[in-house]
Amino acid sequence: MTRPKKLLFSGFVCAVVVAGALFAYRGGEIRAQDAKPARAPPDIPVSVATVAQQTVPVRIQAIGNVEPYSSVALKARVDGQIVAVNFKEGQRVRKGAALFKIDPRPFEATLRQTEANLMRDTAQMEQTRSQERRYQELLQKNFVSKEAYAQIRTSADTAAAVALASKAAVDNARLQLEYCTIRSPLDGFVGKVMLQMGKMVKANDTNPLVVINQVQPIYVNFAVPEQRLSAIREHMAKGQLRAEALPPDSDKTAAIGTLSFVDNAVDSTTGTIKLKAAFPNKDSTLWPGMFVNISLKLHEQKDALVVPSQSVQTGPKGQYAYVVKPDMSIELRIVELDRVEGDNAIVASGLQAGETVVVKGQLRLAPGSRVMIAKPATGKQ
Repeated sequence: MTRPKKLLFSGFVCAVVVAGALFAYRGGEIRAQDAKPARAPPDIPVSVATVAQQTVPVRIQAIGNVEPYSSVALKARVDGQIVAVNFKEGQRVRKGAALFKIDPRPFEATLRQTEANLMRDTAQMEQTRSQERRYQELLQKNFVSKEAYAQIRTSADTAAAVALASKAAVDNARLQLEYCTIRSPLDGFVGKVMLQMGKMVKANDTNPLVVINQVQPIYVNFAVPEQRLSAIREHMAKGQLRAEALPPDSDKTAAIGTLSFVDNAVDSTTGTIKLKAAFPNKDSTLWPGMFVNISLKLHEQKDALVVPSQSVQTGPKGQYAYVVKPDMSIELRIVELDRVEGDNAIVASGLQAGETVVVKGQLRLAPGSRVMIAKPATGKQ
């Protein structure tokens, strides 16, 4: 390429570079003029609750096992054949209701025999007594010897004893006949019948005829750590302690009862003390053998700080809550809980009455975040 052509080409390249730089500068200037200021992050919607100061009960929570107030295994007291079963399995029965009947005919015959023996012995007794009275009159007139009178009197006393034994035999035979009808000794519910009609039964056999459980009232057994024993005994001395029992996942109202028994020794293998509460159970909500959640109320705690348990979170430094300041900004507050009862948490320190805490929406929060209240929330007091 010749020199003039090289100079011409170099000038053309320089012109293109200058034009490109000028265009880039003007484009950047236009974009800078069109740019808008960055927006602040939007307020985060949260649900909040107010820290309440109120009187709350102090309770001990445990798992309890329901047992019948009384349980009776019915057994026959005489041998014989069952001729009647007057109930259905699982039926509720009343005290004194006739449940089983054993063939009474052998016992009726025995009763008639003993009654006949009693009549015979009573007649002999009356005869000897009459003879004894006559001999007593003859003795007063010296017509008989004292030895003869003593012999007659002995015979009269013997006849009286025989008559008395015959009367006892009649009473026993009548009692045996009564035992042929087996009655319920309490109000309750019968279980499975072990021996059906037509079976032979023996007196005081190993297997019972049926088991009756009394469920009104009813007991709930449970155990608590031995560290709670002193507090329980302290408050028991002031009056009866209220207990509440509710089956798991039940939508019914908890059954109300009272603590009725504290074991006389701590179980050294588990470190617990056994307790028992009695419940009227009028609606038969509690049933023998079932497990229930039981709550034992010790006393009332006044001026306690209460927040919904959802407002308290757990982090690396322990438990905390987000507090909403008056300017709607967030402050992270380390808190210490006394205990949690259901949907409520009892705060020992870290919060003050009247402050507002976040209940829902904590995942998007950080200290300094601004919030808007989406829906007020309150705990179940």
